[in-house]
Amino acid sequence: MTTQVSADLYIEQLFSKVQQKNPNESEFHQAVYEILISLKPVLEQHPEFIERGIVETIVEPERLVTFRVPWVDDQGRVQVNRGFRVQFNSAIGPYKGGLRFHPSVNASIIKFLGFEQIFKNSLTGLPIGGGKGGSDFDPKGKSDLEIMRFCQSFMTELYRYLGQDTDVPAGDIGVGAREIGYMYGQYKRIRGMNEAGVLTGKGLEYGGSLVRKEATGYGCVYFVDEMLKTVGKSFEGKTVVVSGSGNVSIYAIEKATQLGAKVVACSDSGGYVYDPNGIKLDTVKQLKEVERKRIEEYVRVHPEAEYHANCTDIWTIPCDIALPCATQNEIDEESAKTLVRNGVIAVGEGANMPSTLEAIDVFLQGGVLFGPAKAANAGGVAVSALEMSQNSMRYSWTFEEVDEKLKGIMKAIHKNSADAADAYGLPGNLVAGSNIAGFLKVAKIMMAHGVV
Repeated sequence: MTTQVSADLYIEQLFSKVQQKNPNESEFHQAVYEILISLKPVLEQHPEFIERGIVETIVEPERLVTFRVPWVDDQGRVQVNRGFRVQFNSAIGPYKGGLRFHPSVNASIIKFLGFEQIFKNSLTGLPIGGGKGGSDFDPKGKSDLEIMRFCQSFMTELYRYLGQDTDVPAGDIGVGAREIGYMYGQYKRIRGMNEAGVLTGKGLEYGGSLVRKEATGYGCVYFVDEMLKTVGKSFEGKTVVVSGSGNVSIYAIEKATQLGAKVVACSDSGGYVYDPNGIKLDTVKQLKEVERKRIEEYVRVHPEAEYHANCTDIWTIPCDIALPCATQNEIDEESAKTLVRNGVIAVGEGANMPSTLEAIDVFLQGGVLFGPAKAANAGGVAVSALEMSQNSMRYSWTFEEVDEKLKGIMKAIHKNSADAADAYGLPGNLVAGSNIAGFLKVAKIMMAHGVV
């Protein structure tokens, strides 16, 4: 393609090419389309990105590895799952992105997550490229020994693609400190060395960072707080709904509460609980972090609360601030319209791509402050990169030091996204702003590196 092709036509042709080369990968298509439509004003001002094929290169992963993962269950039967790692872009630094263990994991999910990670990592200002991985293994209902056997088998295949200067995975859905520990133990066993920087989200005793488990939830709230400040508001006295009840959700609830908000609902894949007096976080932590039980157990401890079986109906609860922290596409167009109708003033995406493109349009057209995932949930990977730094220095910062660095990073992400939106004639549109700010850094480095 040449610079004579208009940005609109270029985007249309390139997206069509992506669809043809990646059939039946709807999540990946959605992620690519959102980026491409945001880049129209950039491509109009910088035709060199078209001329040098930068966008065509960035939508193609550097490599995608797929492998089988055989493991033995407690009954002695051999089970086989599929493992993935996409190393999408290393222009800025080593590939960085989590591992997700969930039955929904497939090539499309991993590619969408890895593609998003390029721009999210760019926004942090830290030297990390974009990657993602995982397996269709479901840790729910498995014993610790079964999870250990699976993690060891998974790492036996994955280890050859990793390295602290090459690819540094972290956790994601279904992968917490327990799973990271099993995988790191197997990596160390195979390589015969302590290489703490090869995985993040580790236990504090062997190279982990303080604030890592809180980082994504805290970071999301810090980002939303920056959005609220632009219109003279804060979390103080606001009613908040948070979807999910995993790591991101728990610490989003914690930080929102610390800032003076009342969180009235949270959920899991089975349903949601509504507590008009405010969610009791100690109970949620006990259920989810200790007992690993379903959120419906909450009402047994707090009978004044309500449990509802359809988790997507959580968005019918009137609130000032909505924090979707569960999974992709959990807020569709109708849910977005309901939230706007009920007076929501801000939405911060704690999960990866939790709002459909149609839902995002509803929020933007409704004047809602909207924090897109690649900006609002960048706190997790930011602290992962800080963990890498601590591992390299053989040093550790205090909780307060890491938390302050996280807050500063989220504040900078908001400012850079807002500034990029202003610079390209899209004031207030943080979706476009974060996409543009993240893209420009990567694109300029790719230009400097030449055709690689």
